[in-house]
Amino acid sequence: MHKSILFVLSIFLAMEASVARAQTGKTLNIYVVDVEGGNATLFVSPSGESVLIDTGNGGAAATRDAGRIMAAVKDAGITRIDNLITTHWHADHFGGMAEVASRIQIKNFIDHGPNVQPNPTVEAFLQTTYPELYSKAKHLVAKPGDKLAVTGLDWQLVSSAGDLITKPLLGAGSPNPYCADSKPNPDDGGAENSMSVGSVVTFGKFRVAHLGDLTQVKEFPLMCPVNRIGTIDLWVVSHHGQPMSNSQVLVHAIQPRVAILNNGTRKGGQPSAMKIIYSSPGLEDLWQLHFSLLSGQEYTSPGMFIANTVDDQPDTMPIAPIMPPTPGSGTPPPPAHNGTSYWVKVSAQADGTFAVTNTRNGFSKTYKARATN
Repeated sequence: MHKSILFVLSIFLAMEASVARAQTGKTLNIYVVDVEGGNATLFVSPSGESVLIDTGNGGAAATRDAGRIMAAVKDAGITRIDNLITTHWHADHFGGMAEVASRIQIKNFIDHGPNVQPNPTVEAFLQTTYPELYSKAKHLVAKPGDKLAVTGLDWQLVSSAGDLITKPLLGAGSPNPYCADSKPNPDDGGAENSMSVGSVVTFGKFRVAHLGDLTQVKEFPLMCPVNRIGTIDLWVVSHHGQPMSNSQVLVHAIQPRVAILNNGTRKGGQPSAMKIIYSSPGLEDLWQLHFSLLSGQEYTSPGMFIANTVDDQPDTMPIAPIMPPTPGSGTPPPPAHNGTSYWVKVSAQADGTFAVTNTRNGFSKTYKARATN
């Protein structure tokens, strides 16, 4: 009898595992990984194919960020990265690449081409390390209008190397009413930002946009006089929520239902950008990887929507936003967070329904599919 019970139990557990795998196979899973104000966003399609956008910071932080990316890889149950998109050659976006590549196979390396913002460290990487990494894989220089081959997804590249799509995506192309009374912020925070490889991904009725650090000087020609992207469900906020990106002509026109801010404690989330995000028509929630000192309580999300804290908890949360410190060697470091890191996970279904989960506190919210006419 005891053996019979164990046999039946083993069959039941196997069936449960099979059902779990089948359910996983029906969703597009997206991990927005905490790399302290850099970027690393992992997409795992229902077919099990993967796309990683950026690899976090370099230098002393490369090992830390690679470890956080690999934790998401393990959670997703994948054993290789099918496509790695490097949006642009800033260290907070490609710095962890070599470390990640040492831990997992990468089949296809994608970028915008040569660096346009002179930097000896970047040039050394591109001349020696990078060619070695893709020598045993594939390498693609992205162009707007290219499609990334991922089974079950329509993955469109809408920007690269300063160029933009000229034809609207399917269902887009309406006149953009926000173009008439606004002008782009001329500050791009460094020429490489405007080179960003931008993606718009469609899974059934669910749509997500990730434009890297694309700045307003490129958002305007992309979105004016017509909206070439259309509306989306999920937006990974551009440029960590900094005001040289995130113009009204982009944010209010694409009308994201949910936005995820991949900011740091003292990077991104400035009031001018947050005002535009919060006032976007149809926005239901803003999720954040960190509480931003630059936004303070005045312009931040409720704590349940924020994935990460800091090592030394302050007695009180600052109410007023602080001004960004002047860049340079004398700038004091931001509050440290070197313990457990938490990602924001999105699980989307083909009917347009999707759930967002804060893995720090387990808080999850489901967003039903948009009503259709």
